[in-house]
Amino acid sequence: MRIVIQFDDFDVTAELALLRKAHPDAGALVSFVGAVRDINLGSSVAEMTLEHYPGMTEHVLSAISERAMHRFDIVDVTIVHRIGRLYATDQIVLVAVASCHRQAAFAACEFIMDFLKTEAPFWKKEAGSNGSHWVDARPSDTVALGKW
Repeated sequence: MRIVIQFDDFDVTAELALLRKAHPDAGALVSFVGAVRDINLGSSVAEMTLEHYPGMTEHVLSAISERAMHRFDIVDVTIVHRIGRLYATDQIVLVAVASCHRQAAFAACEFIMDFLKTEAPFWKKEAGSNGSHWVDARPSDTVALGKW
């Protein structure tokens, strides 16, 4: 399991290559990349600042990954999440899952993202045409947990 919180951008290809190299027997590698939207709830977004609770964030992401590893037949997880000032279309998060079979990898990747969005201690502040404001949790994120 690899959990990284960083200011710098990440290279998806390099991250997937590390996961593939560590698990050459894995038949499936599924990934999700989240990005800063240029429009949110009808308003333009120029930038987003992400803050987190150091130490606690890594602990929560590790716990989510461990739950996924126990629930699904997966062999490894990589999560890279950025913090700091980001701009429209910048990458925010990478979740990558290695498994013997694609069904488990897809399910685990979705599970991790659903719980990351609701449980990980990140705070987002958007700035754009309507000024700046902290982003509230979306009801749809909480609803998504219901399937698990």
